[in-house]
Amino acid sequence: MTHPSYPIIRLKPNAEARAIRHGFPWVYANELVTDRRTKALASGALAILEDTNRAPMGVVTLNTKSKIIARILDRDPEAKIDAAWFEAKLRRALDHRERLYDTPFYRLVHAEADGLPGIVIDRFGDVAVIQPNAAWAEELFDTLSAALIKVTGVTTVVKNGTGRARSLEGLTEELVVMTGEIDAPIPVPMNGATYMADILGGQKTGLFFDQRPNHAFTQQLSKGAKVLDMFSHVGGFSLAALAGGATSALAVDSSAGALELARQGAVASGFEDKFTTRKGDAFDVLAALAEEGETFDVVVCDPPAFAPSKKSLEAGLRAYERIARLAATLVKPGGYLVVCSCSHAADLQKFRNSSARGIGRAGRRMQLVSTNFAGPDHPLLPHLAESGYLKALTFRLDV
Repeated sequence: MTHPSYPIIRLKPNAEARAIRHGFPWVYANELVTDRRTKALASGALAILEDTNRAPMGVVTLNTKSKIIARILDRDPEAKIDAAWFEAKLRRALDHRERLYDTPFYRLVHAEADGLPGIVIDRFGDVAVIQPNAAWAEELFDTLSAALIKVTGVTTVVKNGTGRARSLEGLTEELVVMTGEIDAPIPVPMNGATYMADILGGQKTGLFFDQRPNHAFTQQLSKGAKVLDMFSHVGGFSLAALAGGATSALAVDSSAGALELARQGAVASGFEDKFTTRKGDAFDVLAALAEEGETFDVVVCDPPAFAPSKKSLEAGLRAYERIARLAATLVKPGGYLVVCSCSHAADLQKFRNSSARGIGRAGRRMQLVSTNFAGPDHPLLPHLAESGYLKALTFRLDV
């Protein structure tokens, strides 16, 4: 049986039907029969996917404008994608996060890994930020938002329709407070510090929850340490380090707005006397600090994605190597260098090799003491490499 109100679309004979049956969540444009009837379906339309033998494989969402032409929503071909369906998905996601965290600050939905393809939801207490990065999420946004309010009790919902993923889906950009109101940055308690999340004016949804366990690990290394936090955004690593007993922390970012939020976070955390900021290009600041003879016990580099796609991979790997080389010169003997990558195109081995090559080119010996990833509120779908984008490597130098 299949859902009677959804049209049927069909895989081509060369499609990876077995991979889809085993959990791969996407169908690429060259794998689907795109006849006139299929092409006429609106972006975000729901449909039943069949294999070449006309056996139903589940309910999917269709977007003929995207290379990812179909995304699996439910393996049950009789499923109805309605308010109750969204509520069940959100309750399952919420149950996991409430087991992890004592406070309502986390990533609530991590797209395909939580069974909601193309949808990201970050929660900041009574405020939730939804990123509808796929056409179906745009079409069903009101149903999703109502289900979110019902399940979590949030009072403010922000639609953050910005970013590269939406352009790939043929969607326009917008940032709108849909329900409730926001009139100031939101204080977020995490790892013993307070961070200021600018929901409407900051990067992404205002804060990077994915680095929480990596902040905590670096915090362990920072007792009595002088810390440098490059690409600091709102002070992610530096404020955590100060909460762990660092004697001082310097936060460097190219955004004056982000540094002001970091400063506010330091004040709110009671660390303002140990916290300083420096605005500038990271590569220039690293070189300048070396010329000034500065050294640090812990240096962290958490840059934006240098390799956001396969096309940019080689240039991105060179950038990771360069940043590791420049940063390594600032680490005291026996000190630590933390380098991070949020580029899914650069897998762990390539990123590790580039970082180690840069450290070696700086004339430093090293040991890799930790390899970490995103926190457990960012679950990984094993079939989908893109869901495991974040890598954090901690090296100890000259030991």
